[in-house]
Amino acid sequence: MVRGPRSWKTGHENQALPGLNMKSIKPFAVCLDNTGYEASLIVGKVYRLLPDKKAAKDDLVRIADETGEDYLFHKNHFVFVDFPKTVKSKILALEKG
Repeated sequence: MVRGPRSWKTGHENQALPGLNMKSIKPFAVCLDNTGYEASLIVGKVYRLLPDKKAAKDDLVRIADETGEDYLFHKNHFVFVDFPKTVKSKILALEKG
């Protein structure tokens, strides 16, 4: 796990993960493996990806974990998914609490 400041601009930018093209970007990740990060990640939980092009070059993804801070995790801990618009809205509303 690597902690760092959010260094991304608002707006549209290439947020592709290595091996994925722009049309297949998924904005959410479901944790499938929390080995070594049991306090930070919950298996089966949906996390929203935070854009980080530099991290993506190293096969890392930035998410806000259970501590509420954003960290970098290797992409192999997750499967990337998207949801219908109504589900996305509900997930994002839950984040705002």
